[in-house]
Amino acid sequence: MMRRDRSNVWLAAAGIVIQDGKWLVVKKRYGGLKGLWSIPAGFVNEGETVDQAAVREVLEETGIETKVKDIVGLRTGVINEVVSDNMVVFLLQQTGGELAVQEAELEDVAFMSREQLEIDPNTSMMVHLFLNQMQEKLFETVTPNPGDVYQYSTYRIFC
Repeated sequence: MMRRDRSNVWLAAAGIVIQDGKWLVVKKRYGGLKGLWSIPAGFVNEGETVDQAAVREVLEETGIETKVKDIVGLRTGVINEVVSDNMVVFLLQQTGGELAVQEAELEDVAFMSREQLEIDPNTSMMVHLFLNQMQEKLFETVTPNPGDVYQYSTYRIFC
């Protein structure tokens, strides 16, 4: 796991992938989610948008290729009254790839049914929340030009 200086404002992205009624989940080897089924996620890198980071993280961690369908959540908090920790959670659609464990960071990766995740004591709190709360909604990606003065190389609004 490579650490980068992220200062005191963190931005991460996560991707929920549901294929044939089964959720794509991973078990991390480290941190607070060690040994728990969680949503593939990671930090946004310099030069990429948060949605690109979600697609990249899912591919890197699981081998599954995806595209963005929707934004389904935002997790935000402050750690020790100093670090702003933010994560945008996307609903992604599988477009290809094959299930593969990224062994440096993960113990396991799997597609699991809602029922399996609900009864497994190693399912993370966030997975439980999304199992209970997520409903598909209409999705549109808009790519307006906010004005040349801003000099965006990539600009999207999900609504």
